[in-house]
Amino acid sequence: MSSQVEDFPSRVLFSRCTPGWECLRNIMLLLSFFQDSNLSVHTDNPDLTPCFQNTVLAWIPSIYLWSALPFYLLYLKHNKRGYIVLSVLSRFKTLFGVLLWCVSWADLFYSFHELLQNRTPPPVYFVTPLIVGITMLLATLLIQYERLRGVQSSGVLIIFWFLSVLCAVGPFRSKIMTTAGHVNERFRFTTFYIYFALIIMELILSCFKEKPPFFSPVSTDSNPCPELTSGFLSRLTFWWFTSMAILGYKRPIEDKDLWSLNEDDTSKAIVQQLTKEWDKEKFHSSRKEDVTYVKKSNNVLNHVGDGPEEAEVLIRDKKHNRKPSFLKALLRTFGAYFLIGSFFKLIQDLLAFVNPQLLSALIGFIKNKDAPAWWGFLIAALMFICAVLQTLMLHQHFQYSFVTGMRLRTGITGVIYRKSLVITNSAKRSSTVGEIVNLMSVDAQRFMDLVAFLNMLWSAPLQIFLALYFLWQTLGPSVLAGVAVMVLLIPFNAAIAMKTRAFQVEQMRYKDSRIKLMNEILGGIKVLKLYAWEPSFSEKVLEIRKNELRVLKKSAYLNSLSSFAWISAPFLVALTTFAVYVSVDEKNILDAEKAFVSLSLFNILKFPLSMLPQVISYIVQTSVSLKRIQQFLSHDELDPNSVETKVIAPGKDMSISLNYANKKTPILYFINLLVPTGALVAVVGHVGCGKSSLMSALLGEMEKLEGEVAVKGSVAYVPQQAWIQNATLKDNILFGQAPNEQKYQNVLEACALKTDLEVLPGGDQTEIGEKGINLSGGQRQRVSLARAVYSNSDIYLLDDPLSAVDSHVARHIFDKVIGPDGVLKGKTRILVTHGISFLPQVDHIVVLGDGKISEMGSYQDLLKQNKAFAEFLRNYALDEDIREDEPTGIDSAKICPFSPNDSFVSTRQLSVISSEGGECPNKMSTKRRVCEKKPAESPLPRRNPNEKLIQAETAETGTVKLTVFWQYMKAVGPVICFVICFLYCCQNAAAIGANVWLSDWTNEPVINGTQHNTAMRIGVYAALGLLQGLIVLITSFTLAMGGIKAARSLHAALLENKFHTPQSFYDTTPTGRIINRFSKDIYVIDEVIPPSILMFLGTFFTSLSTMIVIIASTPLFAVVIVPLAIVYFFVQRFYVATSRQLKRLESVSRSPIYSHFSETVSGTSVIRAYGRVKSFIDISDQKIDENQKSHYPGIVSNRWLGIRVEFVGNCIVLFAALFAVIGKNSLNPGLVGLSVSYALQVTLSLNFMVRATSELETNIVAVERIKEYSETETEAPWAIEGKSPPQDWPSKGEVEFVNYSARYRKGLDLVLKGLNLQVHGGEKIGIVGRTGAGKSSMTLCLFRILEAAKGEIKIDGVKIAEIGLHDLRSRLTIIPQDPVLFSGTLRMNLDPFNKYSDEEIWKALELSHLKTFVSSQPSMLEYECSEGGENLSVGQRQLVCLARALLRKTRILILDEATAAIDLETDGLIQMTIRTQFEDCTVLTIAHRLNTIMDYTRVLVLDNGTVAEFDTPANLIASKGIFYSMAKDAGLA
Repeated sequence: MSSQVEDFPSRVLFSRCTPGWECLRNIMLLLSFFQDSNLSVHTDNPDLTPCFQNTVLAWIPSIYLWSALPFYLLYLKHNKRGYIVLSVLSRFKTLFGVLLWCVSWADLFYSFHELLQNRTPPPVYFVTPLIVGITMLLATLLIQYERLRGVQSSGVLIIFWFLSVLCAVGPFRSKIMTTAGHVNERFRFTTFYIYFALIIMELILSCFKEKPPFFSPVSTDSNPCPELTSGFLSRLTFWWFTSMAILGYKRPIEDKDLWSLNEDDTSKAIVQQLTKEWDKEKFHSSRKEDVTYVKKSNNVLNHVGDGPEEAEVLIRDKKHNRKPSFLKALLRTFGAYFLIGSFFKLIQDLLAFVNPQLLSALIGFIKNKDAPAWWGFLIAALMFICAVLQTLMLHQHFQYSFVTGMRLRTGITGVIYRKSLVITNSAKRSSTVGEIVNLMSVDAQRFMDLVAFLNMLWSAPLQIFLALYFLWQTLGPSVLAGVAVMVLLIPFNAAIAMKTRAFQVEQMRYKDSRIKLMNEILGGIKVLKLYAWEPSFSEKVLEIRKNELRVLKKSAYLNSLSSFAWISAPFLVALTTFAVYVSVDEKNILDAEKAFVSLSLFNILKFPLSMLPQVISYIVQTSVSLKRIQQFLSHDELDPNSVETKVIAPGKDMSISLNYANKKTPILYFINLLVPTGALVAVVGHVGCGKSSLMSALLGEMEKLEGEVAVKGSVAYVPQQAWIQNATLKDNILFGQAPNEQKYQNVLEACALKTDLEVLPGGDQTEIGEKGINLSGGQRQRVSLARAVYSNSDIYLLDDPLSAVDSHVARHIFDKVIGPDGVLKGKTRILVTHGISFLPQVDHIVVLGDGKISEMGSYQDLLKQNKAFAEFLRNYALDEDIREDEPTGIDSAKICPFSPNDSFVSTRQLSVISSEGGECPNKMSTKRRVCEKKPAESPLPRRNPNEKLIQAETAETGTVKLTVFWQYMKAVGPVICFVICFLYCCQNAAAIGANVWLSDWTNEPVINGTQHNTAMRIGVYAALGLLQGLIVLITSFTLAMGGIKAARSLHAALLENKFHTPQSFYDTTPTGRIINRFSKDIYVIDEVIPPSILMFLGTFFTSLSTMIVIIASTPLFAVVIVPLAIVYFFVQRFYVATSRQLKRLESVSRSPIYSHFSETVSGTSVIRAYGRVKSFIDISDQKIDENQKSHYPGIVSNRWLGIRVEFVGNCIVLFAALFAVIGKNSLNPGLVGLSVSYALQVTLSLNFMVRATSELETNIVAVERIKEYSETETEAPWAIEGKSPPQDWPSKGEVEFVNYSARYRKGLDLVLKGLNLQVHGGEKIGIVGRTGAGKSSMTLCLFRILEAAKGEIKIDGVKIAEIGLHDLRSRLTIIPQDPVLFSGTLRMNLDPFNKYSDEEIWKALELSHLKTFVSSQPSMLEYECSEGGENLSVGQRQLVCLARALLRKTRILILDEATAAIDLETDGLIQMTIRTQFEDCTVLTIAHRLNTIMDYTRVLVLDNGTVAEFDTPANLIASKGIFYSMAKDAGLA
């Protein structure tokens, strides 16, 4: 050993100490208690004393194993996975373990041998081998015990062997160095070498995993998750995920590649547990209510309840006054698992503070030119190890947190789904379907988001406290100045956050109204086209959009302010701290150590300070969600016992005597009814008298006030509004019953579905869209009926199934199914009906009036009684001869055309049966005759979207094309893009400048214990820092402006295109998909892409500047950059490819959960009636699991990435420190501080850079999707210059078809084939024909919704194909089949362009019989119509359409006759008005009820797209053709 070092007093070596050194020195002093400091510290060739080697080092592994043992045994006791067969691996492990025990005890016996030889060895030689030997024996036994418990790879033992090897390396080295001089030690040397070899073997063997255990529950899944069977190291580094990452890189991942969920993550396991806890919670809190209830009932019913019991009740009342807490249930279910994650977080937090201390030691080492080199290497190695440990801990913590979040979402969703199947109707009405779906999607998601950060609640304060403590150690009280700045920034940020939140709310409001409007526009796009109203609505959308972008701009200002604060905060803090520190006392010198250690501590502080307010706001949001969920889960449930299923009087099937209510006002009173087995009972009455409520009562869906209901046997229920699932037609009919082909065919035959099947593209395998969108109302109703017939139940409750179908079909169904000779004869049937013609054939008639039974008996009895019913029959029986199918005969029992009751009723029934939004939900919406436009057409959309969907998906696999980025850049503006990049360069230059200046400052020589020019130093430092902040402000602002510009232009192009798109596009594309472009994708462009670009550029430039700084200070580093960059690049590519695809799969599998849910909520009564609740719960669980199957690998992919990227970052730290140690002599401390402190930060920005890249690539797809829809083909121009027809065209109203053919879309058959016909001005023409003959298609051709395939149409001699669409459409008038109203004022609905005066509008209202209704409204013409005109009855809506026609008053009127939607009066009114007001106009009527056109000039009979007959009605009847047979069916001939 060199004597110089020996003489060097340790006090001098450690002079000008700093905390980092202090700490190391204290450790060294502690060690020197066991050893000679000259031997170990101050030498170039360090060694540990034998005493230390034999005590502390030898005991460390044993202490670890014994302290871990109790916890580990407890864990093993609870987790048994079956046992593992004794394998070769296990045998070798055990063998080596036994050998180790022998070797250790050989030492022990050797010591006894020495004792006998009278050489007294030190006591250590007895104690250590004894301890080590016992520990080795324990380890060997553990190996076997683990095998029996089915542990495949043991973390506890891997760590134990690792520690043993680590602790044996030192002695191993010193034993080699001091080669065996002493003969007496030769035995111990030999045993030690054997021991060393054996523990290395054990360590290597323990890294391999055993085979899967036997007798573990057999996993049937084809693709189990490798996590369960992977080894400890693989789990620690998430190596098991690599296979999926590589697969995802080779080709886009598909559903079949996803692993099955682990047992603990499945809905079944989680929801079961959560439900159990929630039920416990409800039970505990409900005791009070039960008691009070008892007291009440005792008093009221039995007049008992004096004395003690009542007193006791009151006392207990006070104690249990609490609602059941859902939070407690959640904590009990998920708390324990979450806490494991918190434990990892704690370790990670503590480790975070080791590196600044090591940095301080490193700088001290560089300063001290005489320190031995191995210190530096040791420090560098420690920095690396510490960083790696930190990485591993952090990601374990995240894994636990995110999995908890995922389980929370599963649990909450499942519980809500189960609850929604049992809540009462009044409870269901208090929250719409949308709101309940929101509980599922938004609120459950909030929990998921919160859990990831929940640990910050305690971790942030802890980090802040530790950081301040260490800072105080370094800089003393001046730290308080920096802290003050931080504290001041908090309210500033909070204020910005509050303001941003307010803006967000405002913007959401605009966004919602825009989407709502778009939804209506797309729903009624056909009407807009027919009326040529597009410009008016386009303006409305753009107006809303303008406001929305205005708010966006405001929040962009705020965001750039907050990012300014965020970037400048650490700098300002450092600046104030250093300034105060230097100014307070001349003797305070800012050297490299103080400056850079405190900088790295400030960097640690930055994160908790910014997170704390966020976490708190998350918690506030989540508590709101918690309240909402809890409130929903506490709703009343249906009483499963409200309907008795006991045996009633013999031969009777149901008896009712009840008083039924809803929201406490009874709807049905004093109803007494006994129905004999096998009877057919008709229930009649006017609208709103309680017919549907009676049905609900029989199903037990209403609140029972008193009395009882008993139903014997199984029930099948056909609701008034057919409830159709999104499944194949066959599945809808089977509804979970076992398929039986013979029976199935009979049912199809009876329900008249055979003909429909021929028309549907896939037969009974046709997939039906949500809410039965591609079936006509009649088809839906028949499918619903077929479902009931197939179920083969004992009792059939039929709620008006005949009103939605055509007359001859209704007759067929009554004869074949419901009537005395139908399939259902012998079953008990209760039929609500409006069809008078069926009444003579039923056994009993029950007449309801205002919730009471006004009379009942057979048809004959009621006629004899001569009361209201008989009167009513006489009025309408005459009509009935002609109109035998009159579906809504009894709606008109009330003579006034519209009672307020009418509209009230339709909405009320709606909410009892379903509360769907969207498809104009109304009791009448079943009547939508989607089918009229050639049945082959409407279902076809199903096929097309499927092909379409697949294409859409392929467009989105693989990397995003650069052209998409270029399109976005063009939308932003290329100049702006360039400016932004330039500004980023400036910003980072300023940041580097400030730090280089700081490092230069710290190297300034100290003269007389002070530094000079401190004022200048501070000034320049401040200037550079503030400049950086300013540039950040400008950059983020420029970026936001560019983003808004892009958002504006992309949306405008999309909207413009969609208004010009031909109708055929809307027929083949589900509205949802278009709306998705307007909501989701526009949202992404507005609010997601700009911040992710900001993040990407920020992290990219930060990482770049780190590299520059490190290379500048230690040029050697350039060598390492290339391999690290390659590793980084590959990890990044693997990750982005896989995670993007996983995200896609996740979002694709998420929507089915919600659509299935909203479907379920609207069909609860049907599901319950058929007793299918259990299987629906299973379907829902399965859908959630499907979603989590792609969500879980998504979580893991982030962990996988994090560990690999951070490892690259840790290597950068290692090399920066290593090269600093190597080039120690040429470097000054300031530069080392600079480069290492930069390296310590780089991990974070590298990690975020990959995330930002992936997020950007995932989201930029929105641009592609919007582009795709902005470039679909458009229809002819709205107006053609120089081709517009004269002002008064058409003056005569002549229409001529010349050899006209048309088809719906390319590749489909012609719907109209070579029509030739001429209509003279002022003629009234009726158009008739069977379904699908092309009646509606003809009207569409007049408006050029369908363009000619060949031939032409002339109106008044002008070829319509040659003029602009709006010129044509604004001169024709149509009263469409389904009245479409838009939300807005009544006036807007009549006259969107404000062309007409109020007088004209009132005149039109008067003629359309609406004047009384409108003038009775307080707001008159400004009366607000709700979405789809729901607050008007269907009849009123039809009249509004009539008023529109009267306002336009053109020479040609096309009337697509409303079918069953309106009652007789309204229909009469409309016919009358048309005859008087449009006397001199040409009227074309598509008739479904022949009696309306019997007095027309001529009748056109279409058959299969050709003119079959065209003549006066009388001639046609005389000629006994098609028209005659139709008239005969209708009883007119």
